Amino acid sequence: MAGYNRGVRMMWRRNLLWVLAATLSGLTCVETEAQDLGKYFEKTKGAFVLYDLKSNRYLRHNEQRCRQRFSPFSTFKIPNSLIGLETGVIKDAEFVIPWDRQKYPAESNLMPEWNRDQTLRSAIRYSVVWYYRELAGRVGQPRMKEWVNKLDYGNRDTSGGIDRFWLHSSLRISADEQIEFLKRLYHEQLLVSKRSIEIVTAILTLEKNAEYRLSCKTGGGPIGEGKYLGWFVGYLEAKGNVYFFAINLEGESFAAIRELRINLSKQILTDLGFLPRP
Repeated sequence: MAGYNRGVRMMWRRNLLWVLAATLSGLTCVETEAQDLGKYFEKTKGAFVLYDLKSNRYLRHNEQRCRQRFSPFSTFKIPNSLIGLETGVIKDAEFVIPWDRQKYPAESNLMPEWNRDQTLRSAIRYSVVWYYRELAGRVGQPRMKEWVNKLDYGNRDTSGGIDRFWLHSSLRISADEQIEFLKRLYHEQLLVSKRSIEIVTAILTLEKNAEYRLSCKTGGGPIGEGKYLGWFVGYLEAKGNVYFFAINLEGESFAAIRELRINLSKQILTDLGFLPRP
């Protein structure tokens, strides 16, 4: 118990140092308007935020919308994974939750990969909603509320149902807040163990080669009035630097935003000279 208490105190100390550092850096952080990102959004409504770690600069498209909160949809799989690991509901990246086809009927169209048993690793890769609904249910409302508060995630509101509060329900987060959460994840400044952070950051890797590493998560779903929201959030490690990014955009269907959110983000990162061209 003494060791556990020391660990908790160390995590709280680390978090306090992060808050102080973030406050001080915020005093000198530079907003850049050198690049106009409007051309990327001529045919879609959306927002984009980029934070350049080395130069301590933010680049934004549609600053007002960058501050606007939306449902995180499957981008919440990042904190949900951390919470599952910290509570012991899941043990590691290979932890299997069997597919219950009665409880979660087959997705035969867009998501055929969902229709089988899943590990944490595969559930992140294929963005398997049922796996994370099951995970959240096993965590339970009291512990989930506690951990979302600890992680300071978005508006922290888990009241919309234990297995759906992040799916166009009570929980909401802005693009700016996505960036700040990712920065704390990358710098290991969340109130979770180093082991949990290492597991989650490892399974977030989408692309990795000698030149760069791209770690990210998609999210998306209906937001009413015939509109769908698409998220793509993450960070790019390249050229001795780290670039954190978050995009959200709207479309008439899920198919309309499914690839666009990824392709548009990668195009911006490439055109800015951060992501090497293929």
